[in-house]
Amino acid sequence: MKTCRLLASLSVVLLLAACTTGVAGPSGPATVVSPLTKAEPPMPLPNREGSLKFAVFGDSGTGLQAQYELASQMAKTHETFPFELVLMAGDNLIGPERPQDYLEKFEKPYRLLLDAHVLFFAALGNHDDRNQRFYKQFNMEGKKYYSFKAPKQHVRFFVLETTYPDPTQIAWIEKELKEAGDDWKVMVVHHPLYSSGGRHGSDVQLRKALEPLFVQYSVSVVFAGHDHFYERIKPQMGIAHFVLGSGGRLASGDIDARSPLTARGFDTDQSFLVGEVFEDQMHFNAVSRTGRTVDSGVILRRQPPASH
Repeated sequence: MKTCRLLASLSVVLLLAACTTGVAGPSGPATVVSPLTKAEPPMPLPNREGSLKFAVFGDSGTGLQAQYELASQMAKTHETFPFELVLMAGDNLIGPERPQDYLEKFEKPYRLLLDAHVLFFAALGNHDDRNQRFYKQFNMEGKKYYSFKAPKQHVRFFVLETTYPDPTQIAWIEKELKEAGDDWKVMVVHHPLYSSGGRHGSDVQLRKALEPLFVQYSVSVVFAGHDHFYERIKPQMGIAHFVLGSGGRLASGDIDARSPLTARGFDTDQSFLVGEVFEDQMHFNAVSRTGRTVDSGVILRRQPPASH
């Protein structure tokens, strides 16, 4: 099994299918393949030509040393894994939002990435001023919620505003999902539908409003923030969920160790996630402030039901 899982990290679909049960076939849920224990070596990113490479974090904008150190690790990762876009899962500026705060809490920490022409796409969190949507570097184009097509690999990201998910937004996301013909549909939200956080935890009302649509229209992955740690949730309703709220703030020890939701959690340091999509696979590594890979795996995308 160990040898088979290491071979799976080489992105060979047939080997992945041979190593697991319940892998998505012509139709079926998203499936996650990852090391069974922390003792197993992490599954490396293929870093292959033509793949879509991206990063994700949330709750970042403190302007404090930990944010700068994590940003430095992101820039170091970018040197060998040149991701082209970053998804921000809300609470992008924590505290005051004066012009100098945009500088100290965003532009300075991520200067190396910005200079390398990496694009940032922000979601609004509950602590964010709605005027952030007009800030050019967040690429929101004045919209509180929006979607955009990634430059490679038939991926579309849907970025929601989950503090005030009014009926207009729910109708919008249903229409967007229904009309999207992309293979990969990936959600970026601030409030997690599933979380083992002691302070916040799962947003059950948001889940009731959104999850049926995510299932109906074959969403594969949901990235969230709000709880200040890293958590990969066991797939729910055939969808892979991540909590990525330790981009700047950290709630050390906040993951409920008794939770049945957690596939892998890390709440002792700041972290971010890097992902790579090639065809029907999304490889991911969660990386700590010190550069340690604290989680890894491969997601096989959710397949829509076969038409008859």
